[in-house]
Amino acid sequence: MKEKLPLGVMIFMGVLGFTGRFMSHPVSETFHGFLRNKMLVLISVFALVLGLGNLIIHHVNRIKGKGQFWPQSWVLLLGLGISTVIGIFGGVRAEGWLPTRIGDFAFDIQTLYFKVLIPLQSTLFALLAFYMASAAYRAFRARSVLAALLLLSAFVVMIGQVPLGAAVWPALPDISQWILEVPNTASQRGITLGVTLGVLATMLKILTGIERNWMGGRK
Repeated sequence: MKEKLPLGVMIFMGVLGFTGRFMSHPVSETFHGFLRNKMLVLISVFALVLGLGNLIIHHVNRIKGKGQFWPQSWVLLLGLGISTVIGIFGGVRAEGWLPTRIGDFAFDIQTLYFKVLIPLQSTLFALLAFYMASAAYRAFRARSVLAALLLLSAFVVMIGQVPLGAAVWPALPDISQWILEVPNTASQRGITLGVTLGVLATMLKILTGIERNWMGGRK
C-alpha cells in the first residue's frame, strides 16, 4: 500500500495534467487551471521550504567543520537572513512594517533587487566573459577541420559582438549575427528536440510505473 497508493495518485494526476492540454471542455480547463495555479504553487512552497532547509543545514555544517570556503557560508547565511527580514517587514516597495531608509536606500525587496542583486549579477557576468574567453582559448585546439571551424566561428562571434569588430571589418557584426541566428538556432532546435523526446520517454516510463526511482530508489 505504501508503494501502490502514491504510484496510483501520481499516475492519475499525471494523466489528468497531460490530457488537460488537449481537451477544450470547460470542466477540464477549469481543473487544469486549478492544478496549474493552485496546486503547483502549493507544491512550490513545500519545495522552497525543503530547499532552504537543506541550504541552511549544509552551510551550518560547513561552518562548524571549518570546511572549504566556510567564510563564504557566513556571507550567504547573513545575506539570506537580512533579505528575509527585509522582505517580511519591509515589503516590496517599502510599504511594510520597516520603512527605514539610509539616504536613497529603502529597506524593501525591490530596492534590494535593483540596487544590490542586479549590480552583483552584472559584475559576475562581466568577469565570466573574460573567464570564458580565456577558457575557450586554452580548450579549443584546431586538431581537425571541425575543431578549426568551431574555433573560427567562436572567434568571429565574440569579436563581432563588440565595437572592435566593426572597426576591424564593417561586415563582421553581420556575420556574427548570422552565425547566431542560423547555424546556432538550428543546432539549438536539434538539441531541444532531443531533450523533448527524452522528457516524453521519461514521462511515459513514470506514468506506466516502469520508472520508480522517485519513490526512493526502488526499481
